[in-house]
Amino acid sequence: MLHLIWLIPLGVLLGFVINHLADVLPNERKIFLKPYCTKCKQTFDLGNYITFRACPNCDNPPGIRRLIVIIFMILGISMSFYVPPQYPNAFFTIIVIPYLMLVFVIDLEHRLILHPVTIAGIILFAIIGIFTNGIFQTFLGGASGFSIMFLLYLSGILFSRWMSKRRGEEIEEVALGFGDVNLSLVLGLLLGWPKIAVNLLFAILTGGIFSGFFILYFILRKKYNAFTPIPYAPFLIISAIALIFLSAK
Repeated sequence: MLHLIWLIPLGVLLGFVINHLADVLPNERKIFLKPYCTKCKQTFDLGNYITFRACPNCDNPPGIRRLIVIIFMILGISMSFYVPPQYPNAFFTIIVIPYLMLVFVIDLEHRLILHPVTIAGIILFAIIGIFTNGIFQTFLGGASGFSIMFLLYLSGILFSRWMSKRRGEEIEEVALGFGDVNLSLVLGLLLGWPKIAVNLLFAILTGGIFSGFFILYFILRKKYNAFTPIPYAPFLIISAIALIFLSAK
């Protein structure tokens, strides 16, 4: 239990970093050293941020997301140490989980997977993948993840065009965004082949089940709107984390 003396502060620190990046990157596409208010677009003192005070410029209160991310990071970092996954090892997991959490939050809130974040993930996970799986499996996993999702992405575009002609109106939403294709490349480098195939299969199944309940819920409330976009990256990330902690090397 003595390890919690440093695991909890590390989880809190990583949680604050993820929250800050999730606030800044989607809006400004650059990093500020000071905390940033998503409402008034102004920076403010670090003390206000870490004590969960409202923005001193516009009185915008901190969202519940900030606390949830910190709690999840404490749990994730602690699990990496006390229940270390065989794949990858605990040290790499402490790097992987914060990255995946950042992508999860940004995509859930903005339906964006930013190119700089993707490029950072490609570099980071290629290195981790080579150490964990070897060069061949790493790059085969990356190529497979990208190729499979790219085919699904194209299928989604064709389906949207077909439905547009059938309904006589333009449908701008597609089942998958290209950011999901890029994320599958990143996860493929991390997981390697054939784990990336398992990851994609599990993500498709869980995404389909969630979509079914989502549609049913709004149909029952008579508020269903066809082609309502649902972020897909969270399902890819949840599947990847499950594989990291549950699969053998």
